Amino acid sequence: MASPWLGEFLGMFILILLGNGVCANVSLKRSKAEGAGWMVVATGWGLAVVAGVFTAIACGSRDAHLNPAITLAVAIETGNFAKLLPYASAQLLGAFAGAAVVWLHFWPHWKVTEDSATKLGVFATSPAIPHRAANLATEAIGTFVLVLVAAAMGAKTVSASGTAPGLGPYLVGCLVWGIGLSLGGTTGYAINPARDLGPRLAHAILPIQGKGSSSWSYAPVPIVGPLVGGAVAGWLIRAVGF
Repeated sequence: MASPWLGEFLGMFILILLGNGVCANVSLKRSKAEGAGWMVVATGWGLAVVAGVFTAIACGSRDAHLNPAITLAVAIETGNFAKLLPYASAQLLGAFAGAAVVWLHFWPHWKVTEDSATKLGVFATSPAIPHRAANLATEAIGTFVLVLVAAAMGAKTVSASGTAPGLGPYLVGCLVWGIGLSLGGTTGYAINPARDLGPRLAHAILPIQGKGSSSWSYAPVPIVGPLVGGAVAGWLIRAVGF
């Protein structure tokens, strides 16, 4: 039953379950982690990536992209776009499913959390200061760093230096952790179109009490920005010849 599509779906499911889960844990009222802060959020997302990557590999996706921007970057680097739509569909559906389970897991906390923006923040990103050009640039820069450094970690010259087998997922998790701590405070660092769009769709569809708007006017930013950043990184990787 294992397959690349299933691997991308289940890997993304776990990534969002744990990633949106840490957002819920820190943000929702009467959670024992309420108010734990940005360090906990960034750390939780980094560990969520590690768990998602291992799940994806075990379930059939040796690529373990878990991000349409990474899939696009690889397609540009290799010139092969055959995986782009299948992987993106799995990633988007996995993100939606993971967000839905977060909603179920924190069931009683939605009622006692009054602020609708806090509820949306569990699912989707939003800017600290709304500024479309700056917000797009932030998402593009963060994704560029993600794709370029992740590719560098797997480069032939790096592998030749003796990187231990199985270390890759931990390194990528540390990379996402670092991006969150260094660059994430401006937009919430989606750096992944499926990570934002799938849970935002879940927020729009699920009967979350007092949820308010899903902020669709902002939604193109965490889709377009990461795709631009991933594409630029893909072209650079191809030019450099990792």
